Amino acid sequence: MPYVLSLVLAALGLVVLLVVAVRVLRELRRLRSVQREVATDITDRAGLLKARVAGLKVAFAERRRR
Repeated sequence: MPYVLSLVLAALGLVVLLVVAVRVLRELRRLRSVQREVATDITDRAGLLKARVAGLKVAFAERRRR
């Protein structure tokens, strides 16, 4: 009969492992989603900053010509 207890414990361990694996994969999916959003936001902000710098260069060049 001790083998029944071993089988039950092994089955329980597999169920726990499966639940933990599903939760970890779900959190990884969320992390990737947030990571993509942050990367997009940083890229957008960098583009806006480059546009502002270019605008300032044009403004300074116009002031020098006067």
